[in-house]
Formats: sequence, structure tokens, C-alpha cells
Amino acid sequence: MLVLLSINMANVVTRIVSVTRKGQATIPKDLREKFGVRDRVLVVEMGEGILFKPLPRPEDDFGSLRELFEGKKAREILEEARMRDQVREKRLLEGAKG
Repeated sequence: MLVLLSINMANVVTRIVSVTRKGQATIPKDLREKFGVRDRVLVVEMGEGILFKPLPRPEDDFGSLRELFEGKKAREILEEARMRDQVREKRLLEGAKG
């Protein structure tokens, strides 16, 4: 069912979806695709109802630091940082013994 409403001079498309006993509702496919909804959404309680916002995934190309890491994945960056920390800690321990 498709209903058009006019709110504050803007056209808003609304849809009626079923909600299961567990509180699950299906977001229509065209809206999932349009807004990039994947496996998780942010649920925001608003004065007039509930707002669902898509969450970016870490592997998506977001953020101003992407260029600094030259295409490396977050896991690779984390592993490199951990290795540097282990080396630094080892040096500190050796220096404290000597």
C-alpha cells in the first residue's frame, strides 16, 4: 500500500508493513537499496516515532583517514600497531632490567 502525505511542504512516501510478535518488520527492498541498508541499522527514538538510519560498515570507503592507510584493511593496521607495541614494550622491559 502506498500513501502520499504532505508534511511541511515536502512530499513523504509512507508504507504500511507488518510487524511480527517478536517486533520484526521488513524494510521494503527499494528503500533498503536506496539508503544502503544492509545487516544493521541505527534506531533513533523521535518525538513522532522511530527513525531507522543505515550504519556504514568499516570496509566502506568512509572517513578522511582512508588515504593515509594506502588501501590497508582495519585488521592489518591493528595488527601492525600491536606488533610495534610489543616491540616497544620488550625494549622498555630490557632497559628496566639493565
